[in-house]
Amino acid sequence: MKYLILVPDGLADEPVEELGGKTPMEAAETPNMDFLVQNGVSALVQTIPDGLPPGSDIGNLALMGYDPKKNFSGRACLEAANLGIKLKDDEVVFRCNLVFVKDDKMVDYSAGHIDSDEAKNLIEHLERTLDWPDVRFYPGKSYRHLMVIKSINAPVMSAVKTTPPHDIMDRSIQAYLPAGPQSDVLVKIMEKSKSILGTHQINKLRRDAGENPGNMVWLWGQGTRPQLPLFKDRWGLTGSVISAVDLVNGIGRLAGLDVIDVPGANGYYDTNYQGKAESALDSLKTHDFVYVHVEATDEAGHNGDWKAKKECCEHFDKKVVGTILKHFKKPQGVRILVSPDHPTPVAVRSHTRAPVPFVMWGDGIKPEGAPSYSEKAASKQGLRFKSGEAMIEFFLK
Repeated sequence: MKYLILVPDGLADEPVEELGGKTPMEAAETPNMDFLVQNGVSALVQTIPDGLPPGSDIGNLALMGYDPKKNFSGRACLEAANLGIKLKDDEVVFRCNLVFVKDDKMVDYSAGHIDSDEAKNLIEHLERTLDWPDVRFYPGKSYRHLMVIKSINAPVMSAVKTTPPHDIMDRSIQAYLPAGPQSDVLVKIMEKSKSILGTHQINKLRRDAGENPGNMVWLWGQGTRPQLPLFKDRWGLTGSVISAVDLVNGIGRLAGLDVIDVPGANGYYDTNYQGKAESALDSLKTHDFVYVHVEATDEAGHNGDWKAKKECCEHFDKKVVGTILKHFKKPQGVRILVSPDHPTPVAVRSHTRAPVPFVMWGDGIKPEGAPSYSEKAASKQGLRFKSGEAMIEFFLK
């Protein structure tokens, strides 16, 4: 049996006035996902457990069959695993966004989705100029980077209150700076980064070109050295992960899954959807399982762009789901699961914890014949699974 989990990150949404009260998913042309629903099972799943924040870290852990309450130790440490960063017991790693702040407000959580090479230059310049003892910066992709800091009490620092920058768009940053024991050093680093990055030539050129500069780093999502049971030990399957996001790839590496790099996969609207699907099919020649993650729909939600979210949903349906269905024309010997990790409503521009619609199709899945893939249609079937872990156990077993 071959298993595919296809994740349109943050696709679930709420009704949008400009779409006549439909969600971007409802308004999108999605014949392939509709086919899966009409010939499979669709309902709701609660991917975000009570008491945990509705993040992609939590949601994707759940969709890989783990219990986030047992296995989550911070977002940044998952990303660190993908970058090969070995954390020591006295170290804490923070997600380090390049952001654009103006007049004390969070204008852009991604610095205009800054180019990775430009971002790398800025992060390396910050480390050289800051020259802070026991602090190391690690460039990632686009606006997503990491900072590792040594702490006299790592568990205490890892409990500092931080806020994702995409949750505070157009708000004053002062109420959302790190707070709690040992947070003062983090605030100082963030404040110093403004003077260091604001005058850099790259940011001058970006401003001149009408692009948002990366004039500050924002620290959040911290964690300590992670541990995760191996996927093969848990489910008896070999597998791979395909994503442009360090977070998802980091979960994959910790789970012992192969991480497949797809040229042109960039985590944004113009990612290589087709290449991800083709790489997934190629991976299944030697593996039992593949997890395909697409970030574009989540980015559209954070940007409050319903039009882009609808278009990205259509690309996902045609180029990812459609490509895979052309290969597996019949449901023998294969199971496919499609599910967002959490909602990212365009009106909210942030994650929410509402249940999300899923669809399962394939060998051993008895069709229930729902009409289409959407939040509304799935809600009529009710909450089928109270956790992602329960859904994955059903799907794989």
